[in-house]
Amino acid sequence: MAGQKFDTPEVSNTPLIHYLLTHTAMAGRPGAGPALALSLVLVAIVCVFTGLCYAELASMIPIAGSAYTYTYATLGELVAWIIGWDLILEYAFSNMSVSVGFAAHIEALLEWFGLHPDLKWISPAYLPTGLQDLAGKDLYAPGWHFGFNIPAFLVVMVLTVVLVRGIRESARTNNILVLVKIIAILTFIGAAASFIKPVYWHPFMPNGWTGMLSGGSIIFFTYIGFDSVSTAAEECNKPQRDLPFGILATLVACTLLYGGVAICLSGIVPWQSIMGDGAPVVNALKRLSLEPGGHNLRWVELVVLIGAMLGMISSILVFQLGQARVWFAMSRDGLLPKVFGKIHSRYRTPAVATWVAGFVVGIPAGLLDIGTVSNLSNIGTLFAFVLVSIAVLILRYREPERPRSFRAPWGPVFPVLSIIFCIMLMMGLEVLTWEAFFIWLFTGLLIYFFYSRHRSEFAGMR
Repeated sequence: MAGQKFDTPEVSNTPLIHYLLTHTAMAGRPGAGPALALSLVLVAIVCVFTGLCYAELASMIPIAGSAYTYTYATLGELVAWIIGWDLILEYAFSNMSVSVGFAAHIEALLEWFGLHPDLKWISPAYLPTGLQDLAGKDLYAPGWHFGFNIPAFLVVMVLTVVLVRGIRESARTNNILVLVKIIAILTFIGAAASFIKPVYWHPFMPNGWTGMLSGGSIIFFTYIGFDSVSTAAEECNKPQRDLPFGILATLVACTLLYGGVAICLSGIVPWQSIMGDGAPVVNALKRLSLEPGGHNLRWVELVVLIGAMLGMISSILVFQLGQARVWFAMSRDGLLPKVFGKIHSRYRTPAVATWVAGFVVGIPAGLLDIGTVSNLSNIGTLFAFVLVSIAVLILRYREPERPRSFRAPWGPVFPVLSIIFCIMLMMGLEVLTWEAFFIWLFTGLLIYFFYSRHRSEFAGMR
């Protein structure tokens, strides 16, 4: 669980913190195993620190927006560019991860109905650890192969069309989708509880603290979106009381549900058997349904499939909308070409930005595996939270009298802890992920200094 296994040790596939401490390479990312439940608790604690920092920054700006909007208004153009460029990475690779997971669930749904499409059209072209069936038989060797994950590509493009035509977020619809997801999770926990074999929980931390940290680094993207609670400071009657309560309640609920799934999942199948699996819960149920007395789990599998796919569709829709709006906002401010700010003449939506965001996500989702894309999503998100926390400290020093409807408690403690823990989780990611992230960041800075800086709305003032 949250692990990846390669044939030979390589520095590029080694978590950065392990390499810095031991100067030795590993054959892939160590899995957290059953201790993934503890990884989830660690991530929730980090999210408390970052959420309160995000809430303070958001409370200083009397409009709804993203981290890009807030930093642009408070810290200026360069920092806003870095965060905006980083948000593009976060949103894009988050949705690539979800799209690949959605494709794995589509494959499982087709199999539930007895349909078995050609593997090369339902699996990524790049499989760093290969592809195995439920019995552990190799279907594809590690590396590149001829193929394209069509379901992952199609779900992004279909939702891109929906976004271009225009969609209004409905609180009622969103609540229904959340309820369906919770029902699916509770159905799995209830059904799996009677099949748990405690022997699978031993050892509970097979790879020690390194494995648990690495698990937290990988699973972090499942909490992406919690920060939306922190932007509601202006809507609270007593923000200093209500906002921390809202953030804590959200994180506690998520952690209990996610933790319950992790505990049950690691108790019904060996955790090594679901490493790198895009649909681990569904495939675990499929394995159990083949055992004596497990035939009724076929229906549980169907409920989980439907709940998971509806949840993933809503997630893709929200983050594609967010990504397109970042492209649009940066174009409006002159940091990206004006074409990205073009509005559709009929639907009044940022059509060009939406289509670009669709292809930026859809094509890589058809080519890459879930482990590769989730790593970059996590490092992008964590880096954005580091910048937000630093921004809070800077603004407390530079503009202490600036009105804030919410202030993170205990002085600089929460921002500092947020920075430390986010960097710690970043260091649980592989060296290769860090290299790719620095390339992305360096590319963004080149674009800023050679293009954006000279065409922004502040260019004439320099």
